[in-house]
Amino acid sequence: MSAVEAAQIVFDGAICGVGGFTPAGSPKDVPTAIAHRAEALHAEGKPFKINMYTGASTGETCDSALAKAHAIGFRTPYQNKKDLRAEINSHGCDYFDMHLSEPAQDIRYGFMPKPDFAIIEAADINEQGEIILTSAVGNVPTFCQLADKIIVELNAAFPPTMRGMHDIYMPLDPPVRREIPIYSPSDRIGDPVLRVDPKKIVAVVRTNHPNEVGRFTPLDPITERIGANVADFLCAEMQAGRIPASFLPLQSGVGNVANAVIRSLANNKNIPPFDVFTEVIQDSVIDLIREGRVRVASGCSLTLTADKMQEVIDDIEFFHDKLVLRPAEISNNPGLVRRLGVIAINTALEADIYGNVNSTHVCGTKMMNGIGGSGDFTRNGYLSIFTTQSTAKDGAISAFVPMVSHVDHSEHSVKIIVTEHGVADLRGKSPIQRAHEIIEHCVDPQYRPLLREYLEMSAVAQTPHTLSCALAMHEEFLKSGDMRNTRWENYKR
Repeated sequence: MSAVEAAQIVFDGAICGVGGFTPAGSPKDVPTAIAHRAEALHAEGKPFKINMYTGASTGETCDSALAKAHAIGFRTPYQNKKDLRAEINSHGCDYFDMHLSEPAQDIRYGFMPKPDFAIIEAADINEQGEIILTSAVGNVPTFCQLADKIIVELNAAFPPTMRGMHDIYMPLDPPVRREIPIYSPSDRIGDPVLRVDPKKIVAVVRTNHPNEVGRFTPLDPITERIGANVADFLCAEMQAGRIPASFLPLQSGVGNVANAVIRSLANNKNIPPFDVFTEVIQDSVIDLIREGRVRVASGCSLTLTADKMQEVIDDIEFFHDKLVLRPAEISNNPGLVRRLGVIAINTALEADIYGNVNSTHVCGTKMMNGIGGSGDFTRNGYLSIFTTQSTAKDGAISAFVPMVSHVDHSEHSVKIIVTEHGVADLRGKSPIQRAHEIIEHCVDPQYRPLLREYLEMSAVAQTPHTLSCALAMHEEFLKSGDMRNTRWENYKR
C-alpha cells in the first residue's frame, strides 16, 4: 500500500518502535505521511500524537517532520534534530535520555510499555517473514518481536545483496541470560536476516530513497590538532606497554573530531592496522578499510554519505566480511566493551576542572542531543577518552569550568581529556591533581588564570569549591554573552 494508506493504520497515542540508528536505516515515507495526517487532524481540532522508541536519532523525514507537525507525545532514547530539540525544550513532547544499550532490554523487561507498531526499513522481504535490513539495525529486532503490527518500507535504494552484512542476535533475559559469545569484532553469532511473524506485517510500502546523512564540514586546524594529540597519546601508550603491540579495538563518536581522530590514528604508521568496535560507522572508516588500515568494523549503523554508501553497495562482495551490523544492545553492550578492551573516544560538551563531563545540556537546562552511546563505552572501555575544542563562540565560552552544569560522565569514568592544546591524563590522580592537569594541558590559555584563581580562592578540601561561584562562568555567559568577563568577586558570598 502507499505511505498515506499505511499512516491511516496508526492511531492517536500509538507507541511506535521506529527502525534505524541515525538517519541510516530510518523509515522515511511513512513517518512523513503520519506527520501530514497529524497536521490535517490538528487543523480539524482533533488530537493526534504518536509516542516513539527509536534506535538513536533518525532523519529529517522522520524526527523533523513529526516534530514540525507537533505529532510526538514522548520520545526516547536519542535525537539530534533542531525542530525536535525545540519541542523537547519547550515541553512540546516528553523526552527521556537513555544509554543506547538499554532501551531494547528495558522494553522487554516491561520497564516501558511495548510498542503497538514497528515501522522499519528493509532491502528485501519474503512471505516467510525474512527481512533483510538496510544500513542499520538499531532496536528493530525487539520492536518487531513485541509489536502487534509491523509496517515495512521496502527501499529499492538498498539491494538484497546486503544479505550477510547483518548479525541479528538477541540475548536472553535474566535469569537465563548467558555470555554473548563475541571475542573479536569480526565474530558473527546471529542470523543474517531478521525473522518476524508474517501475520504481523500489515503494510509494505515501496520507496526509493538514500539515507539523509549530511556531509561533515572539512577538517580544520583545531580538529586536526585534537586528532593528532589523541594519536600521539595512544602511540605513546603502546610504546610504554600499556596498550598491546597489536593495538585494541577502537570506538569513536560521531562528527568532525571523531573523523579527525580516526584519520590521525590511521596516518600514524607506528600504530598497526586495527579493528573498530563502535556504534556508528562513518565515511572515514570505509576509506581506511580500502587502505588496509582498518581490518574490520563492527557497528550498529552505516552512517555514510550517499556517495560513500553507494560505493559500499557497488562493491558489496569486498565489504561483506569487513563490515558487521548488529543490534544496539550488542554493538553497545557493556560486557563486550570491557571484554574486547575497547578504546572509547567520545566528545564532551563541557568538562569541569575535576574531570566530570557534560555531554547533553547547554547551561545545565536545555537538551542538546542526548547521551547516546557514550556512557556505554566510557564506563566500560579499556581507556575512556573525551575530546573537545577548548573554547566555542570565538572564545566567549570555555569548554572547561569549575563545575559542570550537568553531569553525564562522572570523574570516576573519565580517564583522559584531549583538546587542541594537549592531553590531560587523569588516571590515578586526586581531584586537585586532576584540576592542575586539566588547567595546564587542556584549558585555553586565556582561561587558565581565571580557573587557577578559582582553585586558589576555594577552601582547602578533597574537592575544592566555592559553591557561590561554581556556576559563575555560566551565569556570566547568560548575562553578558562572554565567560571571559567573569569576576569571582561579583559572585562570591
